[in-house]
Amino acid sequence: MNYRFYYPEWNNRKEVCKEHPQIREITKEQQYDKEIISILRKYKVTPTNGLVCLAGFMRIISPYFIKEYKNRILNIHPSLLPAFSGLDAQKQAIEFGAKFSGCTVHFVDEGVDTGPIILQEIVKVSNKDTEKTLSKKILVKEHEIYPKAVELFAKKKISIRGRKVKIKLRTRTTKKIQYS
Repeated sequence: MNYRFYYPEWNNRKEVCKEHPQIREITKEQQYDKEIISILRKYKVTPTNGLVCLAGFMRIISPYFIKEYKNRILNIHPSLLPAFSGLDAQKQAIEFGAKFSGCTVHFVDEGVDTGPIILQEIVKVSNKDTEKTLSKKILVKEHEIYPKAVELFAKKKISIRGRKVKIKLRTRTTKKIQYS
């Protein structure tokens, strides 16, 4: 099965983003999401063969959209969830005095940054870090793990059991499947 990927910021930017509904024009959340789904389907990104990847979306997706694309919506968040969910995660980490922060790729569910976690990457927070410098360090890691998560999904290496994501790995020496 071929997977089609919709990256609001990256892939098919010229084609898909031109048709992206303007938030100001649509007042009802579910109506906005129905229009997004219509655009996704136009590009054959369906609930059975597609993956929706959010990056900087900064909008809560309606339960209707989440139900329609259940376990097919990924998000990247600039913290080690469940810590510092929501807005201004880097600022929260600095203000809290965290020694480590990072980023998380997770499935989207009805909550805010509460979906099952796929991958995380750690970043050390130095005493000299500002929100801006920490954001830059985390962004480097985001660019590393998001494509890995997409690849794992596309290769059907991810399964969800309850809230836990299992990743199937093949070792070169034993050829047995391991779960992380």
